[in-house]
Amino acid sequence: MEFWVRVLSFAVTLACFFFSFSPVFVESRVRRYTFNVVMKNSTKLCSTKPIVTVNGRFPGPPLYAREGDNVLVRVTNHVKYNVTIHWHGIRQIRTGWSDGPAYITQCPIQPGQNYVYNFTVTGQRGTLLWHAHILWLRVTVHGAIVILPKLGVPYPFPKPNKEVIVVLAEWWKSDTEAVINEAMKSGLAPNVSDAHTINGHPGPQSNCSSLGGFNLKVESGKTYLLRIINAALNEELFFKIAGHKLTVVEVDAVYVKPFGVDTIVIAPGQTTNALITADKASGNYLVSASPFMDSPVAVDNNTATATLRYSGTLASAATTLASVPALNATPVANNFIDALRSLNSKTYPAKVPLKVDHRLFFTVGLGVNPCPSCKAGNGSRVVAAINNVTFTMPTTALLQAHYFNKKGVFTADFPGTPQFPFNYTGTPPQNLATTNGTRVYRLSYNSSVELVLQDTGLIAPENHPLHLHGFNFFAVGKGLGNYNPSTDPAKFNLVDPVERNTIGVPSGGWVAIRFVADNPGVWFMHCHLEVHTTWGLKMAFLVDNGVGPNQSLIPPPRDLPKC
Repeated sequence: MEFWVRVLSFAVTLACFFFSFSPVFVESRVRRYTFNVVMKNSTKLCSTKPIVTVNGRFPGPPLYAREGDNVLVRVTNHVKYNVTIHWHGIRQIRTGWSDGPAYITQCPIQPGQNYVYNFTVTGQRGTLLWHAHILWLRVTVHGAIVILPKLGVPYPFPKPNKEVIVVLAEWWKSDTEAVINEAMKSGLAPNVSDAHTINGHPGPQSNCSSLGGFNLKVESGKTYLLRIINAALNEELFFKIAGHKLTVVEVDAVYVKPFGVDTIVIAPGQTTNALITADKASGNYLVSASPFMDSPVAVDNNTATATLRYSGTLASAATTLASVPALNATPVANNFIDALRSLNSKTYPAKVPLKVDHRLFFTVGLGVNPCPSCKAGNGSRVVAAINNVTFTMPTTALLQAHYFNKKGVFTADFPGTPQFPFNYTGTPPQNLATTNGTRVYRLSYNSSVELVLQDTGLIAPENHPLHLHGFNFFAVGKGLGNYNPSTDPAKFNLVDPVERNTIGVPSGGWVAIRFVADNPGVWFMHCHLEVHTTWGLKMAFLVDNGVGPNQSLIPPPRDLPKC
């Protein structure tokens, strides 16, 4: 008996020792999710159509995790389309196999097949999004990613009483795959959407006034954290709540210096966390999501609406309205963008690369290539390009080709500067043709990159939200007109620039970003306006392995889909 008492005592002592010195074991956990991709009938704008969804929901189910958690998502494809899911903004340190862009890091999940995405949330906390990354399926296949801080770690701002996810999106009455297929056949731009939505609801529209909208229910005196996501396919949006100020505290899952604003601007793929205090006694207040476009480009000019409703207020009570920004309200957008600064605290420093190994200059814009079958386009089609290269999608995933050293899939000769320099924001050249190719830019592990993204005025200047997979970057500078390498770097902010994963290249201007290539693999960079991605405004960085296993891409999983 005494022997077993001693054994039990030793076991208890050992357990206490282990738990007291192993906080990671206590805090971190495995989060398991099941995503079934299925068709579901949905009614909007007084008409019904089948849509592709995850688990029958639009928007899809939110994914919750804490910093440090391992996330496993089994995705099963029950629809006729090939499917992939991208975890937008997740760094995917050494786990590029789970990044999700079709034919870049994986072959798609074919109908009737499944794949388990397996990644660990490393050094991130805040709001991101997940979405389909093939065809135009992300129009309805998307949802929130909420990354909570580690247990016991507070927010660097006052703790809210409640948190609310707000997903902004677009809606077409037609089948979106038919919309883009018809556009590609014609060579012209696709039809714009028929409405915007807030958490799946457009709100009352002139052609369907019976529709209700999303209700944000609040109690007077309480503070709410809004996790705002733009999951729209093709449009930047203004977001505003009548009679209330928003205090911005985070963008793209990175804390920022808090600032107050009444209107935020948010591009497709971007996220913004903002605090709102219910400082009124009662009432209904209009919530609006309206488009931002400061170029002569067609957009869906409908405003999605919701209602912020104080407890005790009748639904039939009058709603306090506020004017939505003009479609081309560039000063309103710049007021928000220019206020963004990294928190740059002791706990959350802004580690801006000061030494630069690669200075790259990429033009981004449109072009026109011959297309004899495009009758509507008079024998031409609109294309898009980076450094005049219209990206050709491979039929084998680039990451697999790289890992297994398969030849003939891509070339590592993407140009680091424009092949044909011209006055990018002035009079365009007569020849608007681009070259085609599956070309990547190669980076050595841990090298630092400064990349200037320059909009061109070809066809029309336009704001391009560029998303870089696998990395966060610092937006160190921006300006209008042509970038001047002699004078503009002197104005760069290298102290507390905002850190993001998706950045808007200003219409008729440029933006400069810096990042460290500390993540081996093949990483997609593309415009997050889906029409421009379809037209070829995309490329990829190939980052070589470093030294040893901790700086190397992990082997592919056994269930990796095959092409």
